[in-house]
Amino acid sequence: MENPELIQVLDYILNRCDEASIDAVAEAVVRRRRQLVLFGGSLNIPDPQRMARELSGKINGSVSAGMAGLRKTIQDMTIRLIRQEAPELTDAQVEELTRAWIPGGRDEDSPAEGGGRLPRDLLASMIDQFVSFSLGTLGRAEEKKLRDDLGSWPERYWKAFPPVIRLIVNDYIKNEIDEKEFNRKIGIALETI
Repeated sequence: MENPELIQVLDYILNRCDEASIDAVAEAVVRRRRQLVLFGGSLNIPDPQRMARELSGKINGSVSAGMAGLRKTIQDMTIRLIRQEAPELTDAQVEELTRAWIPGGRDEDSPAEGGGRLPRDLLASMIDQFVSFSLGTLGRAEEKKLRDDLGSWPERYWKAFPPVIRLIVNDYIKNEIDEKEFNRKIGIALETI
């Protein structure tokens, strides 16, 4: 090995960590693995608070729905692509994905209704923070900063998530899918949003 930082980290883990430190390292590894999946290996993880402030006007914007025939064609094509790329999804999940991705097809309670979409990197960062918070692994300082900047941020994030993201996150938090399956499904959803 030629990476001195890695050697130092491994030395610390193998030779000096107590039980509490091992738990902290394990949580950090899980979070970093999730970030690598969500952000495609990028080391530049976006700042969701800054991006949320910049995009606050766009989230509630509306986009015209377009012609009904065109929408139907796009919906059919979307359903075919989803079934081809993720055949394990249920009919309800396919329906949620279709409604989330087709302009004018969002749930009424979604703040992104009418076509306002969150950038992929922002959405991925929000998912990471929401999941970490829900599992109790989000740092206190980060959680406090989010509360200071955004108020009741977990509720705001949840409402901003497309329905398919809500389904996947909910399944993961309730231990209905494991981390590997969660990362795979979130990756597919983020690629197609």
